[in-house]
Amino acid sequence: MSQQNEKYEQLKAAIEEHRGEKGALMPILQKAQDIFGYVPKDVQEFIAESIGCTLSEVYGVATFYSQFTLEPHGEYVIGVCLGTACYVKGSQKVLDKISEELKVPVGKTTPDGKFTLNATRCLGACGLAPVMMINGEVYGRLVPEDIPGILAKY
Repeated sequence: MSQQNEKYEQLKAAIEEHRGEKGALMPILQKAQDIFGYVPKDVQEFIAESIGCTLSEVYGVATFYSQFTLEPHGEYVIGVCLGTACYVKGSQKVLDKISEELKVPVGKTTPDGKFTLNATRCLGACGLAPVMMINGEVYGRLVPEDIPGILAKY
C-alpha cells in the first residue's frame, strides 16, 4: 500500500470514529491536518463525500480557522509578529526583508519547500519587539540587517 493510501486509510478511520457526532467536521479536519500536514482540495472533497456535506462547507471551516492550511508548509516556518508592539518597532520592515531574501510572498512557501513565511499576531514576547519565530525558536529586537545572518543558520 502506498504512503498516500495509508494516509487515506487513517483519515477513513478518523471519519468513522466521529461519524454521526454533532460538530464532527472540526475533529476530522484536525486529524486530516495531522495526517497530511495540510488540507488540500482532494482531502476536502474526500471528507465532504464521506460525511455527506458539501465541499464549500468543508472549505469554509478549513479557511475560517487559522490552524488549518491548504498548502504544505516548508521545513522551517517563519512567523513575524505584526502585533502592535512589534509593528511600531519595525516588524513590517523585518517581514519585508525576509520576503526579499527568500523571494517569497507572505503566506507562501519557497519553491524548494524549505521556508514558509507567515505574518502573525502577538507571539507573547512584546518586551523583545520586534519578534519572529522559526519553528518555535524566538528571535527578538530585530532589525532588517539581522535577517541574512539568521536565515543562513537554516
